[in-house]
Amino acid sequence: MKILLAVALSIAIVVAGFLWVNRPQFISVSASLPADFPDDFFSHGLFEQLLLRFVDADGRVDYQGWYDSTDARADLDSYLAAVSTFSPDNSPERFPTSNDELVYWIQGYNAYVIRSVLDHWPLDSVTDVKAPIEAVTGMGFFYRLRFQFGGEYYSLFEVENGIIRKRHRDARIHFVLNCGSDSCPVLRPQLPAGAELETLLATAAAEFVADPGNVAIDHSSKTITLSRIFKWFRKDFINDLRQRGRSTERGLIDYVASVAPEELRQELDRSHDYEVRFFEYDWDLNDQ
Repeated sequence: MKILLAVALSIAIVVAGFLWVNRPQFISVSASLPADFPDDFFSHGLFEQLLLRFVDADGRVDYQGWYDSTDARADLDSYLAAVSTFSPDNSPERFPTSNDELVYWIQGYNAYVIRSVLDHWPLDSVTDVKAPIEAVTGMGFFYRLRFQFGGEYYSLFEVENGIIRKRHRDARIHFVLNCGSDSCPVLRPQLPAGAELETLLATAAAEFVADPGNVAIDHSSKTITLSRIFKWFRKDFINDLRQRGRSTERGLIDYVASVAPEELRQELDRSHDYEVRFFEYDWDLNDQ
């Protein structure tokens, strides 16, 4: 019994030490709201203007140009001051529809990713932002840093998994959330916050799977290689198929086919017995 107690105590000390060393790092934004920020809804206009300025047609970000521009960094902080102040939780009147809520969380997430990259600039990968004890890849960036959304602090991991995935249950969010890496979906400067969001999500899904860097069919080896995003969030994609009453017989391939452009869908239909593999995830920064 004494030995068991000693072992339990040792484990508790190790866990407590790990949690203390890796305790959350709270990031605050000291800025005023945008001068023309509305009184009755939430505007993403300032952030969209910044994305149009610093994101190219391929979705890559000019972090150096953004970092060098004092005005642009101040504008990003001003937008994030609004994210920090208001949210669907503390100001539901500003977010009349579920789509308005979803866009808030997606754009807030994407904006804090950019802000964190700029805070640590220069760097080659978001995984360069290390926790004191890096237990998993990206722990310093996605788990330890805490950002303010409507007066509450969340890690990026919590926003993605505890809020966006849990509340909205639309697998297509994985095609618009950008983690600042080459294997992420591209950044989209404009994300409409109304009924038009449905069209954009459908477009984002089709464009993501049409990219051979995310879905590749090799007839010679009878393999289909998918983005690792499909492996990590397999449950989301299969549940999405079930909610739409679609077949799940081929698993992830059925999902890809359901959102793919016609040419890719036909090619997938001809590849019934192919083995499914996954690309390695490229954590290099999505820098221009």
